[in-house]
Amino acid sequence: MNHQEYKAFCGCRDRFRAITEAIQRQLPELREIQQALIERDGYSYCVDTSVVYNAALDEVGADADIRLILVGDNPGRREQMAENRRYLVGPSGKIAENFFRQEPALAIDFRKNVIILNKTPVHTPRTAGLKDLCALGGEKIERGIRDSQVEMARLLADFSRALRVPIWITGYSEMKKRGIFGTYTAEIQNLIQSGLLDKNSIFLYRHFSMNQFTIDLRQKARLYGLGTAETLHHAGTEYRERILGI
Repeated sequence: MNHQEYKAFCGCRDRFRAITEAIQRQLPELREIQQALIERDGYSYCVDTSVVYNAALDEVGADADIRLILVGDNPGRREQMAENRRYLVGPSGKIAENFFRQEPALAIDFRKNVIILNKTPVHTPRTAGLKDLCALGGEKIERGIRDSQVEMARLLADFSRALRVPIWITGYSEMKKRGIFGTYTAEIQNLIQSGLLDKNSIFLYRHFSMNQFTIDLRQKARLYGLGTAETLHHAGTEYRERILGI
């Protein structure tokens, strides 16, 4: 990054941290409700971090070579742990790291050339648990999670303008209108229509979890008869047009 890009990146990073801190102030009851959800569903851990800022961004220096922004869903059990507080550090992260390692032609080191954001920084043990969290917490929690999605979509646009690299949004199944991330989708559409986000930089894919991303990509490669890079472009564009309608 040049000086101007790094300055813009740092501004985005500071805003990200401020977003997570603001959510925690506005929803002081969130941790207790998350813990109730965890215990109700039979998990056996205590919440360390109810709203997770991706601390890996603090290690990005001015000499970093960022080539991709990757967007996941929300922080899970490993991501919220006090010793982590980073995104995609569990099984899905290992699958993603392995994918890039096995595709050297893409020239992307997952841990060096990629920054990771989420559609919301609010923790649940499973993404589907966000609906249950809203049911347990009522209108205030539901509104807070919706608002967090708007903020994260806007943050993505800020990072995109700062870095000018491709964006991979993974996990599109809940981005439908009434899905868990319908609010995130609507705000992405608004940002594109207002010119604050370039639609051509955005590509949508399946989750890395349970190897969905890789399996789908291989199927698409056989269907298209193309190599990995070309398949990524075609599949990502196809899903973008399907989900975002743009």
